[in-house]
Formats: sequence, C-alpha cells, structure tokens
Amino acid sequence: MIRFLENHSLKSYNTFGVDALAGYFFELTDPMDLMVFLQSNKTWKDEKIFILGGGSNVLFTGDFNGLVIHPNVPGINIVKEDPWNVWLEAGAGVEWDEFVGYCVSCGFGGLENLSLIPGKVGAAPVQNIGAYGREVCDLIESVSGFTLISAEQATLTAEQCNFAYRDSIFKKELKDKFIITSVLFKLDKYPEFVLDYSGLESEVRKLGEVSLINIRQAVINIRSAKLPDTKKIGNAGSFFKNPVVEVAIADGLKSRYPDMPLYAVDKDKSKLAAGWLIEQCGWKGFRDGDAGVHDRQALVLVNHGNASGNEIYNLSEKIRKSVFDKFGIDLAHEVNLI
Repeated sequence: MIRFLENHSLKSYNTFGVDALAGYFFELTDPMDLMVFLQSNKTWKDEKIFILGGGSNVLFTGDFNGLVIHPNVPGINIVKEDPWNVWLEAGAGVEWDEFVGYCVSCGFGGLENLSLIPGKVGAAPVQNIGAYGREVCDLIESVSGFTLISAEQATLTAEQCNFAYRDSIFKKELKDKFIITSVLFKLDKYPEFVLDYSGLESEVRKLGEVSLINIRQAVINIRSAKLPDTKKIGNAGSFFKNPVVEVAIADGLKSRYPDMPLYAVDKDKSKLAAGWLIEQCGWKGFRDGDAGVHDRQALVLVNHGNASGNEIYNLSEKIRKSVFDKFGIDLAHEVNLI
C-alpha cells in the first residue's frame, strides 16, 4: 500500500502526541514501493527528508516543511536456523514489543530484556535501543533498506552499522539518507539469561523459575511501575541519555554524593543515572502548563494534553541547565528534536 499526502498531521505518528504538519507524507508497506516512488518522483531530492517510524523517540518542535517517509513494512519471517540459533527477519513497521513477544513465545532468546520499549522494529538499530543489560546491536545480524541518493537496495552488516551507546551510522553519516525496511536478528535457542541489572533477578524470582517468559514479564512489570504508558499520557520514554564520563569525574561526584548511582563502563569510563541527577535538581513531578516531568521517573518528560513541542523543548533546556549548574554534567538528548 502507498499513501502520499500533503500537509498531513503527524499527531498520531508521535508518542508525545504533539500536533505538527508534514509538508508531504509518504507511507509504504512494500519495500519495492519505495523504489518506484524514488524513481518516479525526481523532485523529492529538492525536499528536506525525515524518516519516521513509530515516533516514540521524536519531539516535533514545529511543522516539518519537507517530505516525511514512513516505512510501515510488516512481517516476521524465519530466514534460517541451526541447532543453536535462529535468524529472524522483521519488517520495519512491526511493533517492537509485539516482535519481542513473538520471539519469547517461540522460545527464541536475546530480546526479552528489551520488552515494552515503544516504537517499531525499524527504529531499533537507529537508536541501538537497550535496557536491563542488553543492547539490540548484540542481536542484529544485518539491516536492509534503500539508499535515498541512488534509490538502490542495500544491506549493512552489524559491523557496518557502527553501533555505539544509543548510537549508530543511521544517526550520523546515513541520517535521513537510508530507509530501513527490515532487520535480521540472530537469536538463541539455548539462551544465556542476563539478570544482573537493576533488580531484575529479584523481580523474576517473584514470578517463579528463570525463563524467557518470566524475564519478559518482570521487565514489563518494572517498566510499567516506573514509566508512563504512551497511550495514556504523551511521552517518548527517556528524554536524555545516561551520561558516560571519565572515571575521575564520576568518582569525584560519588565522593560528594555517596547515594549517587554509578555504573562501570570500562576501566576509563563510568555511566551516571540521568534520572537521578534530574531528580536531585527538584524536577521530578514538575509541571508548567501541559509540559511536565513524570512524577515517578524524572528522566521522562510528558505532555499532559496540549503542550506544544516548543514548550516541552524549553522545559528540557531548563532541566539541562540546572543539572549542569549543580553537577557540571551536560545532558545529551536521547529524543530526536525535529
């Protein structure tokens, strides 16, 4: 199916529920539709391009006067398997949590810690989503799609994707230049469970034995208790990245704030909890009009109803300044500002 619309509202295409218009909006459900569109509409090259998936990591601060491409490709297929692993290809338009649920129900391990993350499969490699000790890059075999300039199909290996913490080539060199249509995952038939993060194991034990199903449910329980449902209140999950700093800086802060959460990254770097930093600055539960900070998780900014993207952005900048003034830490946005 192809849809091509002008001045199309994006309110239902972003989990913040911010109303913004796309100058042009193109939705595809078949990868070949994109090739036809690119080859038959040469004027698209004169437009600004934005690739929009589920909109779960986006804040529109105004209308987008260009072309929004929405790859809504469905389907989950087993490409191959051996006694130990299975390779699954999922379309970019598949809901991420539905895909994780499918894998768990089939007994395929690896993605269970990434349950209940909002968004689509196509966005997972862009952001290199992660949670509870897992990053999706560890399970991705390759990413397929189209290069916009040549309108040709291409497949990138995981190594070529240049994955890093909440980062990838799709946020840098290939930003708005590569349309992801599917992702190939390599999952385990005999998985090794990852439970040593943020009390996950104790939550699993409450449910019974350690299993894929119980790990998924434990993650769902924890996330549901801490994070607001995007279907009930507008948000994009974590608004800021957890900062990674030099060990000396982290140790200095720890000496001043003994209760500060701290996670080792390697011998030179440590990760701080952005939510804790924000909470210490008094922002948890703050509200200014319809723009606010969630009352259970300070890392999450929310739209209580009719906040504009600019109002939410302005609040985020006040938060960044206060954290820098108190701790000397410059928070980076995890949400994409458009």
